[in-house]
This record gives sequence, C-alpha cells and structure tokens, in this order.
Amino acid sequence: MRRFARVALLCLGCGVCSLLYGFSQLALSLEQEPGGGREWQAPDSAAPSARRQAGGGRVAAGGSTGLGEAGSSRCKNLSVSFWNSYWMLPSDVCGMNCFWEAAFRYDYMKTHPSEKMHLAVVACGERLEETVTMLRSAIIFSIKPLQFHIFAEEQLHESFKHILDEFPYEGKVNYTLYPITFPTESAAEWKKLFKPCASQRLFLPLILKNVDSLLYVDTDILFLRPVDDIWSFLRKFNSTQIAAMAPEHEEPRIGWYNRFARHPYYGVTGINSGVMLMNMTRIRRKYFKNDMTSVRLQWGEILMPLLKKYKLNITWGDQDLLNIMFFHNPESLYVFPCQWNYRPDHCIYGSNCKDAEEEGIFILHGNRGVYHDDKQPTFRAVYEAIKNYSFGDDLVHSLLQPLKLELQKTTHTYCGRVHKVFIKQLTKSIRDLYARRSKGR
Repeated sequence: MRRFARVALLCLGCGVCSLLYGFSQLALSLEQEPGGGREWQAPDSAAPSARRQAGGGRVAAGGSTGLGEAGSSRCKNLSVSFWNSYWMLPSDVCGMNCFWEAAFRYDYMKTHPSEKMHLAVVACGERLEETVTMLRSAIIFSIKPLQFHIFAEEQLHESFKHILDEFPYEGKVNYTLYPITFPTESAAEWKKLFKPCASQRLFLPLILKNVDSLLYVDTDILFLRPVDDIWSFLRKFNSTQIAAMAPEHEEPRIGWYNRFARHPYYGVTGINSGVMLMNMTRIRRKYFKNDMTSVRLQWGEILMPLLKKYKLNITWGDQDLLNIMFFHNPESLYVFPCQWNYRPDHCIYGSNCKDAEEEGIFILHGNRGVYHDDKQPTFRAVYEAIKNYSFGDDLVHSLLQPLKLELQKTTHTYCGRVHKVFIKQLTKSIRDLYARRSKGR
C-alpha cells in the first residue's frame, strides 16, 4: 500500500511539472508575438489635434490611439496581460499566477485576432503631397488595419484632415495628428539639427507611450508590397533586438560613413534610418551602453548627452545619433536587406542591391528629392504613378501598365537599366491583392 502511494505521488508530481512546462511554453510563444513586450497604459504626453477614422469615424480631440487603448488598467484588460520570462511581475500588474494570465491572454487573442499596424511619419514644410502619397501606397496593398501617427507643423493639419477624411477605406485606416514636439529645455537645438523636424523620430518612444511597436518611415517612402510584410519582422527579433533598419550602403567603396564619418557608426557602412521598425516597449525598458559614462542610460536619458558630445561631428543629424547608439549596442539591432529600403545609391553607380535584383524592390526610398526633379526619372515615374492612382480603379490598367511605359523611357540612366526591379514586386503585390479579393479576404 505504501509503495502504491509513492507511485501515485510520483505520477502526480510528474503531471504537475508537465502542466507547468506546457504553460511556460505557451507563455513564451506569446511573448514572441509582434511587439514582444508589455503594452503600457500611460497617457500620451503629446496632445494630438485630431483623431478620426477615415471614411466616416467621429473626431475626438486630446486622445491618442495605440495598442493599449482598450483600457487604462492592465489588471482589468486581458489584452495587455504581461508575461515576464524572469518570473517577476511589475508593480502595476495584478499579482495573479503568470501561467494562468498567459493562458487567458491566449484565449483573448483567439477571439480578438485583428492586429493594428502602427505607422509614424514626420512632415514639415512642403512635404504634404509626398506624405499623402506615401500613406496611399501603404493603404493600397496592406491587409491588417493601419493606424497612422502623423507628426506635422500646425499649418499642415487642416490639409491632412481634408485629404485623409476622403480616403474610402472605412474601418481599415485610422489616423492621429500630432504637433511637432521636442523637450522644452532643448527644443531649439533639436529643431535645427539636420532638417526641420527630422529629429522628431528620436522622441517617438517617449511621446507614444501607449504604442508597443511602430514602423517609422520618412515622407519619401513608397510601399510596393503590404506593410504587413515588414511588420512581420517583429516576430523575428531575438530577445535583445529592439529595432530594425537597413544598411546605409551595400558597397563600401561608395559608402559615406566608412569614408567620411567622424563618429562611431554601426557595422561596415552604417545604417539608414528612413525605414525604422521599433519595438518601443523594449526601447523604453533598455539601458544603453555608451561612451560618455560607465553607467548605462535609458532612451530618454541618452539623447541629449549624445547630441552635446557629437553635435560638431555629425552630418546627418538624428541618423548619425542612431548609428552611434547602435555602434555601442549592436546586439540590439536587427538588420533587414536592402530591398526594404531601396535608394538611388543602390543603382546610380551600377546595381548593388542583389536582393532587389532577385525579388524586386519592396520599399522605395526616394531621398535626395529624386521624386521631384529629373535626375532619377525611374524613381519619379513610380512616385507619379502612385500619386495619380485613384482608389478603386483597376490597378493593372491604371497603375502598372502606365508605369511600365514610363519606365521604358528611363533606360538611358543607370537606374533605368534595371527598371524591371521597380515593378517586379509591384506586379506580384497587385496579383496577390486581386487573389485575396477573389477569395473574399
């Protein structure tokens, strides 16, 4: 009888261990979902001027949308449940069992499968049309709902509202307008760094406190495939990575950083910040190594000291500061291939983005103003085609075919000689979009 009791007790212990292991694996898999971190419910420090659901939503002032907008209490909202791989819960989370909390979150996510993708842009000066064209390109192919965070000078807000309120994608697109905001005590220094407003992107993790993950892009970006696809890189982040960017150059012989930089930079040729995918929860939590003090500093603590130390040595403003930061913290960066940030440098001296040659361009970055002059007609042709496309028109006849004709006129340029890479992915994106529509998705 005693032997039977021992066997029963052993079996019971094994069963409990198996159950605990199963819940731990479930919780770990949830932690690796896009965003990969806590969704903070702190109120936004910037007061946006308007929030509207494009195509018929109501306007609300003074609020900010985000992944955690369902409620202010993490104890009451299972969508913001927290799993900590180090077996500790922060003070503002209910003291419930971690395993059960993870299980409840899994059940909640099954019944609320829709994930909103957050995209931010900063627009100043004459960038209204360019920004709207970028937003249009994001809308055309994307699958999951989009939340736009638009930081713009006050005089541009009414124009943005007028245009975006006419977008016909009710339920798919929401936007929030924000003023340009810098720390009060150093606003003048940040405003004059590189270009007006450019440094705003550095403060997004501090302003959008209730947004877990975010894709920042420059105004001169065009999406040639769904935003969903670059958003999926969040799932590929390992436990130390907080952001993803592409290299500044593929070919060191024409690289700027490795030839001219007077400050530290990431990798062999530096990184380009025109397309920057961020796990902002991790950014806010991280303590960064630096060359100013032996003490590691958080994001909000490190920016101003970096500027003070390097402001006489940086040329490209906030991008240089990001290069310095990730030089000291290389384990924190995920590097994606060049076709996710394809710029004139990839073709004006001969084609040097091999991934784009094989698969096409995924995201086009028309820096140096190439959308608005005749120096790179290949880039301008793509921009004009998307700008002139009317929502609802047939994409093949109204966008793709006219673009092909224009690209054939650019073969006298280096970029024009590889013009097929400009439509390779675009063609596939259009085909995939129509396939989804035929299936009712």
